[in-house]
Amino acid sequence: MKRRLLSLVGFATGIFAGSVVYRRSFARRPERVDVYFGDGSMVSFVDGSSEADTLLPVAHAALAAVRP
Repeated sequence: MKRRLLSLVGFATGIFAGSVVYRRSFARRPERVDVYFGDGSMVSFVDGSSEADTLLPVAHAALAAVRP
């Protein structure tokens, strides 16, 4: 009975650790800037593009200003 419980706890711990590793390594997405216009259209600039290089520092400053 103890052995079965220990193996179940080990299995659950392994699943939890695997999910943490997965989220930290594979779930990171590159930054992007989404610009919405009044007519309902949107343009998305991915990190590394010249437009995003100018807009990302402004977005970081705006987020830093509103976060405690």
